[in-house]
Amino acid sequence: MKNFVVKTVANSAALAVAIWLLDKITLTGDSTPKKVITLVLVALLFGVVNFLVKPVVQLLTFPLFILTLGLITLVVNALMLLLTSWLADQVSLSFHVEGFWTAVLGGLIISVVSWAMNVVLPDDKD
Repeated sequence: MKNFVVKTVANSAALAVAIWLLDKITLTGDSTPKKVITLVLVALLFGVVNFLVKPVVQLLTFPLFILTLGLITLVVNALMLLLTSWLADQVSLSFHVEGFWTAVLGGLIISVVSWAMNVVLPDDKD
């Protein structure tokens, strides 16, 4: 359970940094508490997408991983971010990613920040 909370906090922080750095990734809300709740819900949705969909996409694109020496990971991360944006719109969360190249850059930012947060935050692998 602690690992789940740590990953959610890391995803929330990573999404917040991407929203802060990129103008075309937006999170809207009336007040700060509403934005924080929306950010956590989007982070949970992003975690579900990465847990369920990303492994399938990676398996189907495995030859491209070999051919591009792993650079296709940037595209897969961008697609996961765009899918999260679309799903957030479907469940009426005010999170939007505008454009593929914004998603590529956002996916790169989220990957780096999430990795750094997972290094800093404790986990339950004692």
